[in-house]
Amino acid sequence: MHGPELDYINDAYNKNWMSTVGENITEAERLVCEKVGCKYAVALSCGTSALHLAIKLAGVKPGDTVFCSDMTFCATLNPVVYEGGVPVFIDTEYDTWNMDPKALEKAFELYPDTKVVVIVNLYGTPAKLDEICDIAHRHGAIVIEDAAESLGATYKGVQTGTFGKYNAISFNGNKIITGSSGGMLLTDDEKAAARARKWSTQSRENAPWYQHEEIGYNYRMSNVIAGVVRGQMPYLQEHIAQKKAIYERYKEGFRDLPVSMNPFDEKNSEPNFWLSCLLIDKAAMCKHKRSETQAFYTTEKGKSCPDEILAAVAAVNAEGRPIWKPMHMQPIYKNHAFVTKNGDGRAQSINGDAIDVGADIFDRGLCLPSDNKMTAEQQEVIIEVVKSCFE
Repeated sequence: MHGPELDYINDAYNKNWMSTVGENITEAERLVCEKVGCKYAVALSCGTSALHLAIKLAGVKPGDTVFCSDMTFCATLNPVVYEGGVPVFIDTEYDTWNMDPKALEKAFELYPDTKVVVIVNLYGTPAKLDEICDIAHRHGAIVIEDAAESLGATYKGVQTGTFGKYNAISFNGNKIITGSSGGMLLTDDEKAAARARKWSTQSRENAPWYQHEEIGYNYRMSNVIAGVVRGQMPYLQEHIAQKKAIYERYKEGFRDLPVSMNPFDEKNSEPNFWLSCLLIDKAAMCKHKRSETQAFYTTEKGKSCPDEILAAVAAVNAEGRPIWKPMHMQPIYKNHAFVTKNGDGRAQSINGDAIDVGADIFDRGLCLPSDNKMTAEQQEVIIEVVKSCFE
């Protein structure tokens, strides 16, 4: 927090506009449009509600297949199920840890009637957005961009949150700009924005009484939350710079370890570096195993694994996390189709090469403490802890 956030909260309080109408909402929407470069923003209660309304706008009906990034948080695809759609998970690629365009092309061969693709920019790193969008458009599919983690990141000089017909960002408490909660639907379609805004306020019709002609939702952002977002927005570039410095310090600190940082396309993209992650080299993995809810490992000299490192980080009162567990590995979605660049299936390897890329990254990767309030001295403690795991 920087100070202006509290001023705008107090303004909402003093003017008695505490609900889902007020100047903070209007200004937060304007600031986001100005930064991202979209024409319309609809301030909502969370990023998930933005994705839900995007799915509705895309026309997903019960039984429709929808292609979704596999390695992500469940909020990306749960809204598909809200509308009765059937997620089909598209495998990850190593270059960006995002949806693999080759796997997406294969998916259209297998499911040619699919008309919606939901892509994610994982951990603030843009996917191969041009390739993915070109494939989707060639097959007549609508693209929805989940930019919840990538606000402020760019791909070929263009802000993320603009590549889909409908796009979603998040202001959850852990995001690079926060309102404590909240999100926005972003689009260049004026009619779509109006429909989303109506749906978000219980679909009230223009009548003297409460008139309802279609299903609506209580999804509008409050003027109080919007005040926090409004106060935060001018500091976006400062937050990105802090996050990038954290990433670079980790990269330098781990240069002699058998690990690599989460990658990005240095030629075409500039992440917002929301989370710094590392991937342990295959040869440096100690013996380990995970059940659905527990992790087990054997300490080995010169080797480690994500769960050993996460336990060591927790021991110094800091928080790391496993990589998002791919959706096709989740019990609730285990029977859904999963498409790799080699086809439809769940085989682990072909000729010794992993084809379930998301499962491999989940197995060998972890998210490091990345709070932009973390000092360089505190980060050095984390670096030394990680080093000690390989001794």
